[in-house]
Amino acid sequence: MGLPIVALVGRPNVGKSALFNKLVGKRISIVEDTPGVTRDRIFAECHWGDYRFMLADTGGIEPHSDDLILSQMRRQAQLAVEQADVIVLVTDLKSGVTANDMDVASMLLKSGKPIVLCVNKVDSIGQVPPEFYEFYNLGLGDPIAVSAVHGHGTGDLLDAVCSLLPEFKEEDEDSEKIRVAIIGKPNAGKSSLINYIAGEERAIVSDIAGTTRDAIDTEISNQYGDFIFIDTAGIRRKSRIDDRVEKYSVLRAEMAVERADVCVIMIDATEGFTEQDSKIAGMAHESGKACIIAVNKWDAVDKDDKTMDRMRKSLMEDFSFMSYAPIIFISAKTGQRVDRLFELIKYVSQQHSMRISTGMLNDLLAEATARVQPPSDKGKRLRIYYVTQPSTKPPTFVFFVNRAELFHFSYQRYLENQIRQTFGLEGTPIRIIVRERGE
Repeated sequence: MGLPIVALVGRPNVGKSALFNKLVGKRISIVEDTPGVTRDRIFAECHWGDYRFMLADTGGIEPHSDDLILSQMRRQAQLAVEQADVIVLVTDLKSGVTANDMDVASMLLKSGKPIVLCVNKVDSIGQVPPEFYEFYNLGLGDPIAVSAVHGHGTGDLLDAVCSLLPEFKEEDEDSEKIRVAIIGKPNAGKSSLINYIAGEERAIVSDIAGTTRDAIDTEISNQYGDFIFIDTAGIRRKSRIDDRVEKYSVLRAEMAVERADVCVIMIDATEGFTEQDSKIAGMAHESGKACIIAVNKWDAVDKDDKTMDRMRKSLMEDFSFMSYAPIIFISAKTGQRVDRLFELIKYVSQQHSMRISTGMLNDLLAEATARVQPPSDKGKRLRIYYVTQPSTKPPTFVFFVNRAELFHFSYQRYLENQIRQTFGLEGTPIRIIVRERGE
């Protein structure tokens, strides 16, 4: 069993995301005065006294909406309710009790889960205003007055939540989980992949660009190991990012890359390579992450026996700056080669964490420099005294030399290739640092 789950639910714009950010102490959920900004479930670990639980932020529930996105948001909130151990219904003092609040309360009561009623936007200190008492009409017991903006009442709310939590036994959390960020352009199939892997509607899937706005975590354990998949908002060209919410989402994607060990770069097979794919891949490469290029929607491509080879060759040219990244052709819709993707993720993660002894590195250095002499300039030859690996993720090598300016990029590339040929290091960038040392 994992940590208990507490779900924040309610109609749009009552302040769920602001409350979520206040309770977890970080700005994780996007907060914007636009209904429907939070579309997927967002999870974060929350601590209160001796208690720990996962807090889930959900999209606002519009019980009777026919709008495609709003109806999917409702489904997401329902999924969160089904998974939750405790539900917090967030309402808004300024709006009072609405018909939607009554409908949501009725839906929650049918779940049979413990419910805490939170009345947000009670921003004044002292006696609660008279309109606060109308929230008793929801039939959910004593409401708790909270100001998500100022933090008033959040302690009382957390006390009430923790009193309803099931007993939690600490698990052995030493097992290393591989953190995987799924990145790519909008509609490349990132959410579809997450949903296929998770076996449930974990992220909203639709053909509308920009549907997934937040990075959401999905924990998966299978025969290949333990993984945390971070789905990210589709990254668009900066010139097309015309609203503030989209800007937050690009930032979120960048943060997801930073949190990840492995980045799966999703390419839409029906569109082929674009300049934007190169920029997205560059983000992962520059961050020093292990990378896999996953060509999605392979089931939708008309092909012959040479199609895959042609596309692989073309992509190797397009991604020449990260030639270390393996390429896999998948279908998130049918599950084609998704098992192989798991194997690759585990493999490149191991390569990303590889540590090579100083002795083995210097044996390789002696052979490589004997085979191809280090460069020289005006009678002065580069001397490489020794090499060592101070860190992993990515594997980083420090070369100690007599003159750094003689250590040309081309010779660095030669030595990098020698290291890769000998030790593998597939799927991971390599960092080379040059240190000058007096003779």
